[in-house]
Amino acid sequence: MTPAPASAPAPWRRGASFHAMWRDLLPIGRSPGGGYRRHAWTDADAECRAWFREQAVARGLAYEVDRNGNQWAWLGDGAAGDAVVTGSHLDSVPDGGAFDGPLGVVSAFAALDDLHERDARPTRPLAVVNFVDEEGARFGLACVGSRLTTGGLTAERARALRDAEGTSLPRAMERAGHDPDAIGADPERLARVGAFVELHIEQGRNLAVAPGDHPVGVASAIWPHGRWRFDFHGEANHAGTTRLEDRRDPMLTYANTVLAARKKARLAGALATFGKVAVEPGGVNAIASLVRGWLDSRAPDEETLAAVVAEIERAAVERGTRDGVRVTVTRESFTPVVEFAHDLRDRLARLLGGAPVLPTGAGHDAGILSTAVPTAMLYVRNPTGVSHSPAEFAEEDDCAAGVRALADVLEDLACR
Repeated sequence: MTPAPASAPAPWRRGASFHAMWRDLLPIGRSPGGGYRRHAWTDADAECRAWFREQAVARGLAYEVDRNGNQWAWLGDGAAGDAVVTGSHLDSVPDGGAFDGPLGVVSAFAALDDLHERDARPTRPLAVVNFVDEEGARFGLACVGSRLTTGGLTAERARALRDAEGTSLPRAMERAGHDPDAIGADPERLARVGAFVELHIEQGRNLAVAPGDHPVGVASAIWPHGRWRFDFHGEANHAGTTRLEDRRDPMLTYANTVLAARKKARLAGALATFGKVAVEPGGVNAIASLVRGWLDSRAPDEETLAAVVAEIERAAVERGTRDGVRVTVTRESFTPVVEFAHDLRDRLARLLGGAPVLPTGAGHDAGILSTAVPTAMLYVRNPTGVSHSPAEFAEEDDCAAGVRALADVLEDLACR
């Protein structure tokens, strides 16, 4: 399909309503417990990707999949450059909620429908994007699609990623019908993007507790954050015959480190979470030989973050010395502080009638892209603040307000 020039009337066919899109997407990848397992390059992910393509085709948009597997739907001549892009991701954390990611993609298509109803005529190309593997649930690294595109993740390192079953990222892509040989930095595509605006459910309660009634906010910055793997090397032994004083039990050192992480983060005004653990050999009646724990830590600034992680590592090593356990720490990912483009951020806040401007500790594709193109984010109010959980929720009226706000932003940026 050849996209129409940006100056021509949009060859628009209205697609399904927000509610119909949401209803169609809702059952995909849903687990018996009510959460979602839409992990990258799985069958559930393939269904989500097929849904995205259907939405693009239904509206007469030019559909593309880039070299890294990210999906694009273009209104206007995307090759002309200076495009205004919106969207988010469709994958989930294990047993995650329905809103984290999909709300931004569904709202993007709905906002284009809204622009059509307003008879707004874009003077710049518009696009909706679904970035692949934002959550990193399968291969342990977040924002793989956007990191590859910007060059923040090398093709060599990406090809070395493995899931828990040992399947490599290239093999998983191949099984899903995508050629992994082409992955890597994509400066030509980034050159086509003039601005990226991501709508996302707020992961926290700042909008809910802010004075006044604010269903939508604007992001100011993303805290620096990273993931570290702590390996606690002990000695396997029999749980029923080994005296307590003769044990080199890595689980004790791990447990103490979890408690230390909470204390160090609280004292520094930061966040630290051990949310994943693997034990070898994993027998109920066996003392472990190895415990692996993954630390997620975030802080208002990079100096504080580095200090907190160093304190946690120090506590682990000190306790390990007492337990006869050797501790090694590997940084698996790190994202520096992201200050969204101030002029774009302030423009959006004014446009939306003085919407609150808020920081967040959560990472996003918009943060990764900020190194290459001007980016901004809109947050939709989350009444409970719960995220990465089946209890994640946004009110219907607030979702509608988010669509209107995104449409206002797209009209202001692309139709003036």
